[in-house]
Amino acid sequence: MTETIKKQILAIRDTGLTNMFDTNMVQRLAYERDFYELVVFIEEHRKEYVHFILYGEA
Repeated sequence: MTETIKKQILAIRDTGLTNMFDTNMVQRLAYERDFYELVVFIEEHRKEYVHFILYGEA
């Protein structure tokens, strides 16, 4: 997981618009903000994404 992905995850979290485990909504919000790296990352590395959400570590 790159620093860019981490920053994008935190930016979505900081909006407070969705539960971060609702990956479809996270991807939608990411797409709307041009966070295409995050959209693809969640699609291809869902376990790593959930691990980061739960534990704050990559």
